Amino acid sequence: MELEVKTLSGGASGKVAVGFEVIDGSKGNQAVHDVVVAYAAAQRSGTAKTKDRGEVSGTGKKPWRQKGTGRARTGSRRTNIFTGGGVVHGPHPRDYSKKVNTKTRQLALRKALSERIKDGEVVVVDSLKLESLKTKDLHAQIEALAPKGTVLLVTGEADRNLSLAYRNIPLVELVEADCLNAHEVLKPDVIIISKDGLEKVAARLNPTKDQ
Repeated sequence: MELEVKTLSGGASGKVAVGFEVIDGSKGNQAVHDVVVAYAAAQRSGTAKTKDRGEVSGTGKKPWRQKGTGRARTGSRRTNIFTGGGVVHGPHPRDYSKKVNTKTRQLALRKALSERIKDGEVVVVDSLKLESLKTKDLHAQIEALAPKGTVLLVTGEADRNLSLAYRNIPLVELVEADCLNAHEVLKPDVIIISKDGLEKVAARLNPTKDQ
């Protein structure tokens, strides 16, 4: 499958092969779900914490004698039935992250990109390197390629001018091809990817003999 290559000004600059097999049908749907759920879980801090009866301050003396008062027996003022007592079954610090193996991540990324390509929401440009770090210059170029909506810029390698220029443009994100994942592919309205970025993504998605 081939995609049209454009310049940053919006003009045509030939065509380029996608470089990986575009998935049709429902294959990969579960992989995308697993990766997105794992990504969202990894964003959780897991720092919620309550004190149990052993951690709250308070006396250790038995409130009243065991028998003869007519009240229920109890042995501590720090239990959950008293004001200021500990919390029963409350949250404690934990790790919410989920393990997703490499093949599943690759399949999810391939599936997500395939759907965006088939929907015409991937724009390939010959280069994303900027001679200027001015935000207004980059904004004008993005407007020519994606007039509205959120945009994800995918580069083959880091570019200082680009990383400085994009930061003040609302609804625009930047990521290197080596770090691209299915969750990031699904978020924007349009993906603008450089030729070298597409080549690096294809290299990640093409299976090796060991796989």
